[in-house]
Order: sequence, then C-alpha cells, then structure tokens
Amino acid sequence: MEAKVDKSWKNMSPKEKMNTRCQKWLSAEGIQFKNAEAEERYKKALKRFLDAIQLESLPDRVPIFITGTFLVANLYGLTPYEAMYDYDKIIEAHKRFLLDYMPDYDVTPFFVGSGRVLEILDYKQYRWPGHGVSPNVGYQYVEAEYMTEDEYDYLIDDPSDFWLRIFLPRICGILEPFKNLSPFTEMWEIVVVAPQMIPFGIPPVQEALKKLMEAGNEALAWIHKIGAYGMEAASLGFPGLIGGATKAPFDILGDTLRGTRKVMLDIYRRPELVLKAIERLTPLAIKQGVRGANTSGVPVIFIPLHKGADGFMSDEQFRKFYWPSLLATVTGLVEEGIIVYLFVEGGYNTRLEYLKELPRGACMCHFDRTDMEKAKKLLKDKVCIAGNIPAGLLLKGTPEEVKAYCKKLIDTVGRDGGYILTHGTALDEGNADNLRAMIEFTREYGVYK
Repeated sequence: MEAKVDKSWKNMSPKEKMNTRCQKWLSAEGIQFKNAEAEERYKKALKRFLDAIQLESLPDRVPIFITGTFLVANLYGLTPYEAMYDYDKIIEAHKRFLLDYMPDYDVTPFFVGSGRVLEILDYKQYRWPGHGVSPNVGYQYVEAEYMTEDEYDYLIDDPSDFWLRIFLPRICGILEPFKNLSPFTEMWEIVVVAPQMIPFGIPPVQEALKKLMEAGNEALAWIHKIGAYGMEAASLGFPGLIGGATKAPFDILGDTLRGTRKVMLDIYRRPELVLKAIERLTPLAIKQGVRGANTSGVPVIFIPLHKGADGFMSDEQFRKFYWPSLLATVTGLVEEGIIVYLFVEGGYNTRLEYLKELPRGACMCHFDRTDMEKAKKLLKDKVCIAGNIPAGLLLKGTPEEVKAYCKKLIDTVGRDGGYILTHGTALDEGNADNLRAMIEFTREYGVYK
C-alpha cells in the first residue's frame, strides 16, 4: 500500500485509505477456512468490529474482545516460564482456548514473547519468568535511567545512532561492544571505508554479531510458529485485531529512556529539551505503526498510554508535554488509513475532553478505570470506547456478578453502538467460569438487530 506499490495511494483521503485497508482485511486473502461456518464467523466478527469503530452503522451485536499476556497459559495450567520457553505448549493452549471459549477474536500468544531470545541477548530492561523472577510470575519492568540527562542532544541529533551505540549496549549485554562502533553516517567516501570497518575486526564486536545471529535464528523459529498459529486461528474463524504497536512519544522518552522519576524532573529542569526530544520521536512512532500495519495486513495499531493517566502530571503539563505529540501520532497513523487502538490504562477521567480531538471513526479507546458513562456521553460521536470490566471482578467475583456488570455496560455504554465489551486491563490470570459468563452473556444479550 506504499506509494511505490500503488501510485494512487498518496492521492487518497484518510477515509479512502482506511476503506482500502479494511476491504483487503475483510477479503481474507490467503486464508484457507476450515469450513463455510468458519469463514462466516471470521467475516461477521470483522464487520462487527469495524461497525463499532467507524460509527456509521450498528453492529449486529456488541463485540467481545479478550486480551492478556499469560491469561491463556494460566487457564490451561502452564506457568509463565513454560509460556515463554515452550512455544508448542503455549500455542496448543491458545488453540484450545479459541475452541473452548469461542471469543470473537484471536487472543494471540505473540505478546507472551520468547524467553529464549531475551536470554541470548542478555536483555536487562525486564526481569522475566525464570530470569530474575520466579518461573510462576509474569515479567517485570526494570525502571532505570537508560539515557542520561546530558544525552538529550545526542538523541535529538541522531536517534538511530543513539539507539545503536548508546541505548542498545545498555539494555542488551551482548551488544555492549557496539559502543566501539563509529557512526555509519561517517562512511561517506573511499578514504573512510577501511577505517569504518576496523571495529568489526575486534573480537568482542564479532562475538556480539554472532550472538545477534543466534538471537535472530531463535526469533525466526519463534515467529514461524506464531505465524502458523495466527493463520490457523484465522482459518477457524477467529481474526486477530492487532497489526502492530507503537508508543506515545512522551512514553518512549519517559518509560524507555529516562525513567519515571528522571523525566518528571526534566519537565521542570529542561522542558525545552523534553519538547525537542518528543518532537523528534513523533515521526518515528508514526513510521513504526505504519510499518506494522503494512507488514501484517491488519490495519489496527496498538498504543498503550502510560504517563498521561490521571495523577501522573497536572492538566497543564499534560496539555504541554503529553497530548500534542500523542494526537500528532494518532493523526499521522489515521492519515495512512490506520485504526488506532488506544489502551487507556489507569484513569482518564480528567482527560476525556482531550480525547474529543481524536479523528472521528478511526480510534478505539480501551478504558481501564475511567467513568464509562461519562466517557460515552463525551465521546459517543467521535470514537469507539471499550472496557472496563474490573480484573478483580473477573477473578474473584461470581458469574452472576460478572453478568450484572456486563448488562450495566451494555445498557448504558453500548446501547447505541460504538462500544466493545472487554475487561479494563490485560489479564495474566483467569477464572474460567467468569470468563465464560462474560462471553456467553454478551453474545446473547448484547444484540442490536
């Protein structure tokens, strides 16, 4: 769909681009369905989702979306360690989940990831099952200052070089020798070619390259199995809803590089550098999302929202540091015909007015702890909203309590479309009876036509 493939692409409106992407998605090109029933289920589920997103017509019923990392593993008795290291076991569990629970959409094991790849890389930004934490718990982020305060100009000047020679050597033990490389932008003429290659003759750099190849081979083995699973899930009638991911520019800076404490100090001590860094990261965030949609063929890009939640910063700070670059990222994706899935973690009760600025009929806001009725009132003509069954209720409540909560959401938030029923946060554990109650009740009760 890029301009070099289709010369008319640049001349299309965002809506035309979205329609082109969605029609191709709905055509299910390359999928060999198990039977006519699976094909019908697949296409109905996609149309149901698009009707909810685009706000142009009512779906046949409220879509049901299940998301989680170790949820399926937990339901079928696998430890998080097994989920990350035994690809066959986690894939088999996900197949069983689809047929046992019959959700509308695939719950992919992609986001579980590969512990083997992380181990080869000596990855330091997370602790994962069996590597820094118990094999029986999920992964945990290691908050740290991965970019120092005096490196802002380096990031702003050349993000790719900063990533290659500064950031990656800090988060992947095997890549520490990369700090000895010269910037590739200095390889511009014959006289500098040989000197540019000198670091690649150093044994530590060569060993790092060998380890990268090993990680690449393992990643290929993993993705081949994940990809085959995705095709089988689709053939059974369960489409995947996420074609790729990116991040809010402020979160790239605050989560990934500076860390929470440091970035919050930066907005007081060096606000202009923070704004310049965010501005530099914004087009990169857009390109990452577009690349994911183009590669997967699924025109939905996932963006988790972290530091913009209620309580992290004041409204003035949100308006200055967080919202403009996030809106620019979303707008940039929508201009390329992409549906943006905003995972609005925490509460956004003080931020809802901002969300009214999102492009109409092109976004889904998946709310966690936000007042759903207030969100519906403010956003019903702009964006699809999703959520927010509490994880605690799904884990510890009764099926009757779960059904009652679902009924309230459908009656109030879902009554005129533009709503997807799901839990408030991604799940690492599950209660089989309550999950079935959520799915089966909504399938029966949440009917529009």
